[in-house]
Amino acid sequence: MKIRRVGAYGVCRDEAGRVLLARNSPLSSFPGLWTLPGGGVEQGEHPDDAVVREFAEETGLSVRVDALRTVTADVFRLPTGELEHTDRVIYDVCSRGGTLAPEVSGTTETVEWLTAEDIGRLPLMPFTAVALGVGGAAESDTPDGDEELARPQRVQRFGAYAAATDPDGRILLTRIAAGYPGAGRWHLPGGGTDHGETPEAALARELIEETSQHGRVTGLLGMSHRYDPSALGPEGVPIDWHVIRVLFRVSIDVPTEPSVTEEAGGSTAEAGWFTLAEAKALNLTELAATAVDRVGAEQAR
Repeated sequence: MKIRRVGAYGVCRDEAGRVLLARNSPLSSFPGLWTLPGGGVEQGEHPDDAVVREFAEETGLSVRVDALRTVTADVFRLPTGELEHTDRVIYDVCSRGGTLAPEVSGTTETVEWLTAEDIGRLPLMPFTAVALGVGGAAESDTPDGDEELARPQRVQRFGAYAAATDPDGRILLTRIAAGYPGAGRWHLPGGGTDHGETPEAALARELIEETSQHGRVTGLLGMSHRYDPSALGPEGVPIDWHVIRVLFRVSIDVPTEPSVTEEAGGSTAEAGWFTLAEAKALNLTELAATAVDRVGAEQAR
């Protein structure tokens, strides 16, 4: 069985430059391995809030989110046999106070401030090694051909979207097709990541499918989410819907006339290039409006 989860984690350093790490307890799927403090994003929770909550639970410290460090994904088979895809949102955070203490009866058993030399000798969760630059990329497991994706009535979806501009400063937008939430409004190119797919790979795929453009990721703009506990899913079936979105800054160095391919799945009616003035006059989704404002502020500097 293939399952999905989203986790939020933090790189926290003290004044001496040491990093705070936690060791997984026997209750964890990977006991004995050291990891960045953090954990699963709850249904309806913003990842920014999740990392603050998880730090308090696992370390006893109150932290502030300073920056979005990176977003990645990996796939590993759990001891139960399930193949778990985890989208991992990793922040730079700083301590605002509290008393360092391990989680009681949880998935971590100890927390420590560690030097780079200390960390190099420890068994690390692969994503932690990569985030700290002390290991290579984790090798993901692969599903058996007959494994099916679990489809619970409570759905948490992870998506990657692009604030994409061309050399003339125009922004790339897509219009949502009829029959889909937000029909008729202009949105950002992007969409949900597939099982086993990294956010960057999903974004590249979605850009081609929805706009036929090839982009270059130049940075991260942030995270957003939308929670609808009574959304209508396929065939009108109610679902508890939570979408978590990472927004990338993208440059389209060689823009072409946008076109929607058959692989877009019918959710995109059309795509187009717009000046910022033209874009502001459109009926935009909240995410698209945020991107237009961010790009406008960037170009004004």
